[in-house]
Formats: sequence, structure tokens, C-alpha cells
Amino acid sequence: MKNIRFIFLILLMFSCKNEKSTPAETENEKPNVLFISVDDLNNWISPIDNFSNVKTPNFERLAKMGVTFTNAHVQAPLCGPSRASIMTGLRPSTTGIYGMTPDNKIRRVGNPATKDITFLPEYFEENGYHTMGIGKLFHIHSPDSLFNESGGRVKGFGPYPEKRFVWDGFGKGIKGTHGRTSTDWGAFPENDTLMPDHQSVNWVVERLNRTYDKPFFLGLGFLRVHVPLYVPQKWFDMHPLESIETPPYLVDDLNDIPPVGMQINDLPMMPSTEWAKESGEWKKIIQAYLACMSYVDYELGRVLDALENSKYVDNTIIVLWSDHGYRLGEKGTFAKHALWETATKAPLMFAGPNLPKGKKIDTPVEMLSIYPTLLELSGLPAYSKNEGVSLEGMMQNNKAVNESYAITTFGMNNHTIKKDGFRYIQYEDGAQEFYDHSTDPNEWNNEADNPKYAEKIKELKVLLPNVNSKWDSESNYTFQPYFVEQKTRVNGQ
Repeated sequence: MKNIRFIFLILLMFSCKNEKSTPAETENEKPNVLFISVDDLNNWISPIDNFSNVKTPNFERLAKMGVTFTNAHVQAPLCGPSRASIMTGLRPSTTGIYGMTPDNKIRRVGNPATKDITFLPEYFEENGYHTMGIGKLFHIHSPDSLFNESGGRVKGFGPYPEKRFVWDGFGKGIKGTHGRTSTDWGAFPENDTLMPDHQSVNWVVERLNRTYDKPFFLGLGFLRVHVPLYVPQKWFDMHPLESIETPPYLVDDLNDIPPVGMQINDLPMMPSTEWAKESGEWKKIIQAYLACMSYVDYELGRVLDALENSKYVDNTIIVLWSDHGYRLGEKGTFAKHALWETATKAPLMFAGPNLPKGKKIDTPVEMLSIYPTLLELSGLPAYSKNEGVSLEGMMQNNKAVNESYAITTFGMNNHTIKKDGFRYIQYEDGAQEFYDHSTDPNEWNNEADNPKYAEKIKELKVLLPNVNSKWDSESNYTFQPYFVEQKTRVNGQ
């Protein structure tokens, strides 16, 4: 009888095991992945630049949970090619995806670089993961049937009020041929529940409350802070207009920019800084951008709360990234679309089991590294086609921190390299820009012809991509005349 009682007590002890430790947290099981993208988010969030005292406590919360890269750069300063690069693990110069490409056309027989590529979520599925995704992850949402479970994506970037002011300019563009964007700002709608991002987070929260028989990969793509800069009034109230700062701006900043650079920066579909100054709208646009940041921060907090209250809290890797930076008056406009610092730099954050907490790394890194880093952190085999490098060693022990650099490409054979506090730009015709951030953090003085920097320029040029593929036939960027002309010229179409 005593033996029976002893056995019963042992069984009872196992049956009362803390629920949070099952079923996903045994030592030998793979970690889950929470993959979060934020559209058009620059480095103004409080754990990085803390611009104009922006209110983003949940970005700070995530930063304390893991590692923040304060100098991460995208592979293209445009959402379509940037996201395609992250999801394929390949550079735009390798794939020829320089513009917007339908999600279902990124991988196709006609493109030798992508015809048999394995997308990042697919790689996890092939290695035993249950994959889920909602919102803007690729340019639209995702290729058909990519995820085991898809929540889709609400079309557009609404909701929209009945009456709007939309910046409508075409400059050298041709109406009906070249596009414009939905650039607008203001308080709308009445409450958060009407925002598509709120519904996306509801979907994610529900899935974090489920039980799975295998590890999961869960993708969440926020639409904000993409224009139009609409969120409810309460987020504007957090950033009173009288307290708003404006970023550094120099009227004649572009006088030393090569002609190709000026063509690329011809953005008539966006407000100019001079217009914003004269109309009194500059601070209002920045207020709206900061309000959108605070709104996304709130929704991020809901996700972090759900994770912390779930059984997966101790065995989930989080990565948060943005597809490019965003200029808010710097270099004369309000846009991404450039090879300068404020367009290429964006937040990149990792958190998870065994990673350092509250660490910041200031060396340049690439969003291209997200794919191989997640594989290494998850204990999965490396994918041989990845062109990025894992950041796991850098996060753990500062491995290669002094050798790291980042390349951004905008159209065919237009590249910039960020390394050692310098930015080097080379355009398709050989024209150059060079900036020393130790003396010129705003990139106001092009030093490409300064003999003092000749050796450094020579050193950085060696890092330029050797492959410069022609435009993929399915990739287009019709918003800007230069890219329409370049594709026609180089592809002979």
C-alpha cells in the first residue's frame, strides 16, 4: 500500500507541473519566432533617437528584453524591394527586384536568382514549424499559400475620412503614367478598434493563446506608420504641437549632389520641405508621424502582453524591423526614396532565449541578416543561398563588430555603403558622394572630391556588389520618372 501511495504522489507531482512550461519549453525543442515588421518606421523611437521626446514605451520595453541595432540599414529604400530582399535573403542587385513586384511574381521561372528560392517563412515550415502571418509582410501580404495560416491584409492604408487633403503633385511626371502617394495627415478615426492594425493584433493575440504540437513562426506586419498619417486624436494629444521639434535642414544642401542623385530625388508626389515651412505644415506632419509611432507602440505593447501571459514567453524569439527609414524634411522632402542616411536606416531589434538584455550595437548592419540570424538563433541549418550574415555572434560577444558594413541599392547600379562612420554613394554613371559622419552627421557636405578621403573611398568601393542584374521584368516603380526610364534603357523594353 505504501508503494502505491508513493507512486500516486510522484504522478500527482508531474500532473501539477506549471502550465507555462508546456508544451513548448523543453530544452530540446526549437524556439518559436515572432516576426514583426513596421512600415516606414525610422529611428526616431525612444530607445534609439528619442526624437522630440516621442512616446514609445513599448519599443523601450522590447529594447530592454534584448538587443537593439541602432545603425541597421535596409537593402533598398523602398518597401517592395526591401521586403523581397529580407524574405529571399538576396540583394536587389542579385535578383533585379528594384521596384514593386507582385508577391506571387517574386519567385518565378523567368528570374534565375529567385526561381527556386525558399522564402524565410517557408524555410521554417520545411524545418518543422507551423507558420502564420497577417498584415503587410511582403509588399502586399505574402505569396499565395505561403503560410499554413494567413490572416490576409486589409487593402490600402485606411481608414480614410470623407474629406481629405492629399498632396497631389507630378512635377516632371506625367499624370496617368507616373503615380502619386496617399500623403495626408490628421486625427482619424475615433478609436483604435477601427484601425486595421488593431484587428491584426487581435488575430495574433488569439494565436498566442492557442496550443501547438510544434514550434510556430508568427508574422505580424503593421501598416502604420505608412501614409496617410491617420490615427485617433488621443495619439496626437500626446505630442502637443508647441513641443514639436523639426529635424536639421539646410536650404542649399543639394547643391553638391550629382545630376543622377537629383533625378532620383525628384519626388513631386511628396511635399517639399520649403512648401511645409511656408504653409506652416511642417510641425503638423511631424506631429502626425510621432502620433502614428505612439499608436504602433501601443499595439506592440498588446502583443508583448499577450506573449508574456502565454505559455510561450520563455521560448520565443522576437525580431522587429522596418523596411526603410523615412525623411521628414531632411534633404528637402518627406519621403523614403534615397541613398542617404535618413532613408536607409531603420530599427532592428532581437529578443529571446539566451540573448543579452538591454544591449545596443551601433555598428552598421543589414536587414539582409535577419534571415540567417533567425536560423542560427533557432538552431536550424544555415541556408546556402543567404547573402547576409548571422548577427548572433555579434549580439553574444561582439564578433566582427569592427568589420561590419551595410549596402543599400536603389535601382540598377546605384549603391551606398555605410562603414566606419562614413557613407559612400556611387551612381550608375560613376558619379559619387562621400560623407564623414564624425564631422557631418547630416550629410550636408559631399566630400567625394576631397583628396583627404581618397584612400577611404578606394577602400569602400571594393565592397560594392559585383553583380548588377537587369531589372526583373515583373518589377516596376512608376512613381518616379527616373526609374521608369532606367528600366526601359537597361532592359531594352
